[in-house]
Amino acid sequence: MPGTYGESDLFKVAILGENSYGTPVNLGNTINTESRETFPFITDKGVLYYATDGQQGLGGLDIYATQLDDKGMVSNLINIGSPVNGPMDDFAFIIDEKGKGFFSSNRVGGKGLDDIYSFIEKSPLNLEIQHELSGVVTNSETSEVIPGATVTLYDEKFNEIGKVIADEKGFYDFKKVPAGKKYYVRAEKEDYETKEKPVNIPNKTGKTNLPIDTAKKVREIKEGSDLAKIFEIKIIYFDLDKSFIRSDAAVELAKILEVMKQYPSMKVDVRSHTDCRQTASYNAKLSDRRAKETVAWLVKNGIAKERLTGRGYGESQLVNDCGCEPTNQSSCTEEQHQANRRSEFIIVKM
Repeated sequence: MPGTYGESDLFKVAILGENSYGTPVNLGNTINTESRETFPFITDKGVLYYATDGQQGLGGLDIYATQLDDKGMVSNLINIGSPVNGPMDDFAFIIDEKGKGFFSSNRVGGKGLDDIYSFIEKSPLNLEIQHELSGVVTNSETSEVIPGATVTLYDEKFNEIGKVIADEKGFYDFKKVPAGKKYYVRAEKEDYETKEKPVNIPNKTGKTNLPIDTAKKVREIKEGSDLAKIFEIKIIYFDLDKSFIRSDAAVELAKILEVMKQYPSMKVDVRSHTDCRQTASYNAKLSDRRAKETVAWLVKNGIAKERLTGRGYGESQLVNDCGCEPTNQSSCTEEQHQANRRSEFIIVKM
């Protein structure tokens, strides 16, 4: 009839009274395709089942379901899947309120051309469409992939829906995202700008590709700045009354090393500080040893000695004033004392 989209379409019609009907209304191109839509069946809960070969199903005619809205229109489409649907034609699906149903199929193993099959529904059909959302996180300047980025999915009100870590190829994947909604995807990685992108997921099953590119953080490097603060490097801590480089400190010093290699003309003054739990003169000597030990580590690992200076400041520049003098007794916690035992890396020349 006029107004159809394909070989056979589904329509709705109002029942006005006995033997009296309204004008047929096409259910639209969400459900109707250029191919065949046939064998409609509606449950008392308004779920429409029908068969079509116009969607990307399992083969031939497949049975789909959709929840009709209060106006009798289609809201979404769900392929009810195996074992009802298969590579051949599956159609004429009906089901009662107890979950017992029948359908027809010309699948292999039947008695004739089209056979009737019965089934029992073990669990209610989930009519919420699941969509797959994935992509690759890359460096916007070099196009290189960024492995290990944290990718977070938020709904329209910025409630967290899920979180994944991009793999070694920068690939992230949210396999089951409720369809027909707007989301925000945020990618985060240390030393990179946080990037956030909106995405509208279509109201159907399928896959959406959302690549995310982000750039390295732009840092203002100038004389007088502390390298550790600019590059968010953790404080280089020392054990009480010791000057050797701890294993965790070596990890952070490696970051200083990398920065100085990237800026070969940079010169740095290493400034070492102690807590106040010894005499001032002792702490001055201890901090000087720590500064020299730090400089020695950097020189040993490839930085020219003339690019580095080092000095100890003892307890003269405490982060936390623990009131040690003159009794060397303190009200500070161990964590507060450790914050006082630190090294700074001041840029003296670029």
